[in-house]
Amino acid sequence: MFLIAQRFGVSLDALIAANPQIPDPNVIFPCDVLCVPESQPPCRIPASCPPGFQGRYTVQPGDTMFFIAQRFGVSLNALIAANPHITNPAIIFPCDVLCVPGPMPPPPPCRIPASCPPGFQGRYTVQPGDTMFFIAQRFGVSLDALIAANPHITNPNLIFPCDVLCVPETDEVVLTGEEDEEE
Repeated sequence: MFLIAQRFGVSLDALIAANPQIPDPNVIFPCDVLCVPESQPPCRIPASCPPGFQGRYTVQPGDTMFFIAQRFGVSLNALIAANPHITNPAIIFPCDVLCVPGPMPPPPPCRIPASCPPGFQGRYTVQPGDTMFFIAQRFGVSLDALIAANPHITNPNLIFPCDVLCVPETDEVVLTGEEDEEE
């Protein structure tokens, strides 16, 4: 089986595992039918890593770029950018070697308003994945009104979990479906 594995570019262990019907891998006969697993592409190893990287990581079975990024506390985009030798980040193989960029800087401390303006629904603590737009939609207020009620958030495109927002009263218009008739 060793020569067959070598001929097809697969490991001997993989060939044996794919053929449980062969009781002794050292003894095969001319009429035996073998299943040959797909060969794995050669390992992709970067020539060098960018400055400021944490280290190199060898991909293990079951790994994804997303889980590797989480494991090392870096963003997925930063991990992908640090590994241009991986042409399709959705497809990585065990034995690929990745450059792990430096960790993400810690988020700024929570921003909490000293007080909220008159006429507000309440306070809301930003959760992971929130945006000002989605928070405004969730509470039925305009994005402009939400931004205006939170001057302590200097860049409304950059909010962090634990930031506290003042949510203004709803500016929702209720439509009944009936039109006023003028006579």
